[in-house]
Amino acid sequence: MPSIFGFICVFGTIGNCIVIYTIIKKTKFWAQLTVPDIFIFSLSIVDLLFLLGMPFLIHQLVGNGSWCFGATMCTVITALDSNSQIVSTYILTAMTIDRYLATVHPIRFNHVRTPFMAETVVALVWLFSLVSITPVWMYAGLMPLRDGSVGCALLLPNPTTDTYWFTLYQFILAFALPLVIICAVFFKILQNMSATVAPLPQRSLRTRTRRVTRMAVAICLAFFICWAPYYILQLAHLVIERPSFAFLYAYNIAISMGYANSCINPFLYIVLSKTFKRQFIVALRQTPRVFRVDPEVMADGSMTLRMAADMSHH
Repeated sequence: MPSIFGFICVFGTIGNCIVIYTIIKKTKFWAQLTVPDIFIFSLSIVDLLFLLGMPFLIHQLVGNGSWCFGATMCTVITALDSNSQIVSTYILTAMTIDRYLATVHPIRFNHVRTPFMAETVVALVWLFSLVSITPVWMYAGLMPLRDGSVGCALLLPNPTTDTYWFTLYQFILAFALPLVIICAVFFKILQNMSATVAPLPQRSLRTRTRRVTRMAVAICLAFFICWAPYYILQLAHLVIERPSFAFLYAYNIAISMGYANSCINPFLYIVLSKTFKRQFIVALRQTPRVFRVDPEVMADGSMTLRMAADMSHH
């Protein structure tokens, strides 16, 4: 497990740093930020914050459960773990709704799909998440171990009943409810794509919108495929008094799959988006050339940059 977590931490940190750097360079330090940029940037920030806390979890695993970083860091790292799941899920939900508006109502709701509105939604998601993990803030703490050391755990007042309700609370809030919303919205998107709708934007803009929508579908699928085994085993654990070795082994695999989601998204952007690959290459070019930027504003709020190099040096 420490080796797997270390692999996830290293590659996830590199991948998310690439995404953040590319978006910052592409948008000229927020001057040309778009709605998809905001959601992707926010997802990368959430994943990166979680990944930066993973070395503490790795240290605890190597030390057979012992925690030597104090009660405050125990609360912070546990909260980061819970917070990342909820924030990621609801940013994906907001991204899905944005794809619905861009695909089904590209003109009618164009005034709603603004960077300011997207930033407001992300801020509200963070606020909602920090409030929803109140049990973690209250009960994460240090637990005495048999060897005399202490471990970091969620110390619920009445473990027998509280664990049951807290597991259901997490499952519904962080997985089931967003899954139902996202599936319903994507069903409406697919319905619209298979029908002839008028009026429609220009063909090239529809193509761009569908590409972004396909990438959003892939990101959502990756999230739920990675986290579904974890939540299923969490529910199964409620009715299993003495888990077998096979169950514990599967549970460790499920946790690793969930954590792996934090390093998958950047590579999905690279594989599925030619525009992102081009923007990343442009962002890496640190040459003393003057670039002339010709922005093309798309109907779905995204922007591509055609950069022509002026061969005259500074």
